[in-house]
Amino acid sequence: MRALPVIKNAFLLVEGERILDFGKMEDAPTDIEQEIDATGKFVFPSWCDSHTHLVFAKSRESEFEDRINGLTYAEISAKGGGILNSAKKLGEITEDELLIHARARLYEIAKFGTGCVEIKSGYGLTVESELKILRVIKRLKAESRLGIKATFLGAHSYPMEFRENKRGYIDLVINEMLPRVAEENLADYIDAFCEKGFFSPADTEEIIQAGKKYGLKAKIHTNQFNCMGGIQMSVANNAVSVDHLEVLNDAEMECLLDSDTMPTLLPSAPFFLNDHYPPARKMIDKGLPVALASDYNPGTTPSGKIPFVLSLACIKMKMTPQEAINAATINGAYAMEMNHDFGSIEKGKYASFFITKNIPSVAYLPYAFGSDLIETIVLKGEVFDK
Repeated sequence: MRALPVIKNAFLLVEGERILDFGKMEDAPTDIEQEIDATGKFVFPSWCDSHTHLVFAKSRESEFEDRINGLTYAEISAKGGGILNSAKKLGEITEDELLIHARARLYEIAKFGTGCVEIKSGYGLTVESELKILRVIKRLKAESRLGIKATFLGAHSYPMEFRENKRGYIDLVINEMLPRVAEENLADYIDAFCEKGFFSPADTEEIIQAGKKYGLKAKIHTNQFNCMGGIQMSVANNAVSVDHLEVLNDAEMECLLDSDTMPTLLPSAPFFLNDHYPPARKMIDKGLPVALASDYNPGTTPSGKIPFVLSLACIKMKMTPQEAINAATINGAYAMEMNHDFGSIEKGKYASFFITKNIPSVAYLPYAFGSDLIETIVLKGEVFDK
């Protein structure tokens, strides 16, 4: 993770949507149609944000104030806030209105340098609202130059009417939501919030197995607040990634070492919640890879700015700039199974990259955490208008 290959005084050649060639400037072709001069600048592959919830109806700044006044995440959720608040608001707007909001957020993260992204449902919690979110994601896929993966997260929380009938809601997710999601081909993955008070490892495994019948692999929320077996269960079920991991013990790290499951860390969530950060340094020193993602959502991370995620990774989790960049590019792409097309500058991959302003070093990117250091963005071979 610490090895970040760099070519100084280099060229990058694009044809159509793909990277045709790259190398030292002395080997650059001379017969080209359009040239961008990047003297004194850096060219990075676009960020690969493998965990977001950016399709939502309204912001939740009132809960921001509740936390300032001392309420916990669980207390806010218990009184109908949190995910339930977002679900209520989402049920009140149309699919077209939701698309307008989501399109603006997708444009926003593109300006921050993101070139591919995973987007989850989970703010519906009814059959029609979950489908509404996933249909919006499908429409974004069709119109955007960003690479997009969709994840069905019906098991994000329990609606109020199912608080005393959790089995009934799990049955609704498996027997009513999931067949409709599959019928319309709306999702690439399935997810569940495996945490105390939400879905147990046994519940989550049942949901994973149901998704598998429809060809949906698992990407699982786990270990945000408690170690409760979610890692071991996810690895046993060949999850593509396990996400959050603010708490992680040695046995869970060993389990991940023997797997193909990508540990995905979301440091802007503990930043916003004023909570403790994932043990990234210990994980990497043990030999684990990690991915970094934004967790863009209205409740715990109202930001999709990956450069700030890199700064948090370096400052709060003691990752080196090189490790953080790898975690937010090639490892993020792996956590979406998009590493054959995104995540690095390689021949044949999509020409999705950004050019910085004139900066002195790679480390300057996470160091100057308040600055917009991106000058030019290219998405699948087209210059993006910031």
